Amino acid sequence: MRALVVEDEKMLAESIRRGLINAGFVVDLAHDGMFGQRLAIENPYDVIVLDIMLPGRNGYEVLRTLRGLAVWTPTLMLTAKDGEYDQTDAFELGADDYLTKPFSFPVLVARLRALVRRAAPERPVTLVLGDLRLDPNRHTVTAGDVPLSLTSREFAVLQYLLRHSENVVSKTEILDNVWDPAFDGSDNIVEVYIAHLRHKLGVVAGRPTIQTVRGMGYRLSVTPA
Repeated sequence: MRALVVEDEKMLAESIRRGLINAGFVVDLAHDGMFGQRLAIENPYDVIVLDIMLPGRNGYEVLRTLRGLAVWTPTLMLTAKDGEYDQTDAFELGADDYLTKPFSFPVLVARLRALVRRAAPERPVTLVLGDLRLDPNRHTVTAGDVPLSLTSREFAVLQYLLRHSENVVSKTEILDNVWDPAFDGSDNIVEVYIAHLRHKLGVVAGRPTIQTVRGMGYRLSVTPA
């Protein structure tokens, strides 16, 4: 899941970013309204966390512009304000949820995941291919009746492959959707995690395998290469 966090308090923004990454999100940050608005228009996010009191352009104006351009990305307004009038304004402009500071981080994550689920009802809650089942909400993976122990990054890579099962995805696509945007290492890191997942999945009849498509990328499939 890819999230945009627009928050001018840099320490808070970084704390949210790190927490969401640990929860399986890929996160972009913006510290002012204009830059956040540009990112939201130009990139396909699953959810947006938008502060109201922002330099350059406040959250209300950003949200009004996005909805006017038919950018319907689910948006949670995050603010120190807690008046009824502020909440009414946010919802009337097209906000999907509202959370006041200080807030419980587990509550923030739960609300963001709920927004993503509501915005994409066509996606099954549990991703299934062959005997492999991945539940994004419970953060569990089973192969047959056997639970698999995956790191957060392994889980995110497998989730991305499952969402694009039977299709070839490149290393660049995996990096863009699973790794933090600030990552500046080699794309060979993807090969390392693919190898880890292959080892943990094993080779069992009816179980998907991660196939290497030379010169193109990887495909998760139950069909032999």
